[in-house]
Amino acid sequence: MARLLRCLRRTVIFSSSSPSISYRNPRICVQSNQKPSFLTSRKFLSSGSYVSEMRRSAFEGNILRLIRSEIQSELDHSPPLQPEDRFGPFTVDERPGEQWISLRRKFGDKEDIKIEATMFDGSVPSSKSASSDPDDVQLHITFIVNISKGDGETFEIMCSAWPDTIQISRFFVRKSSKNSPNAYTGPEFQEMEDELQDSLYRFLEERCISDDLAEFLHRYMKNKDKAEYIRWMETVKSYVEQK
Repeated sequence: MARLLRCLRRTVIFSSSSPSISYRNPRICVQSNQKPSFLTSRKFLSSGSYVSEMRRSAFEGNILRLIRSEIQSELDHSPPLQPEDRFGPFTVDERPGEQWISLRRKFGDKEDIKIEATMFDGSVPSSKSASSDPDDVQLHITFIVNISKGDGETFEIMCSAWPDTIQISRFFVRKSSKNSPNAYTGPEFQEMEDELQDSLYRFLEERCISDDLAEFLHRYMKNKDKAEYIRWMETVKSYVEQK
């Protein structure tokens, strides 16, 4: 592109012995005391438009080449697997293109259980290793358990999923979807009596919400992270390819 611009600039030659501006094209000659014709002006504009179009095409072509290369590299190195649609008694909704998934099941005659889990949303240094490697971390997933019995109230439990364990952070009863955002939601879970903490973990385990779920979510989100990255690149590629 730079070479093309240099060539275009060299077509204009200023002569010190003549008050005229001449061009290498022998068919075009404009004297300094003459106004350039409309046709000549259009040729200048056309040249500028052509250069702009060339720049844009080269830029888009380079982006497409890099995106296609990255997509192919991901597919060759570690392609995403078909997402699982069940975890034990739960059905799993992948929610393609979004940063979270949902799991649902019924428990007993009355309870409808819904779990909403984010993709990886944080990390902490791994406590199992003294390595200073910044990649040696434990990834974190937030998930919320909603248990309703059809009476308009929902028992909501906020949790963390670490690679091999779940951790409850808070729980409360939501009376309606119009609850005040400043409603009191109880103390931090870790501040409660140990016996109460143990009983709530057993309550969740009876509903298949246990450390096995944490392992499933981490496995699932690693695969979803790959799939969403490739889906995102495909979307960008499609946009750039549009004419």
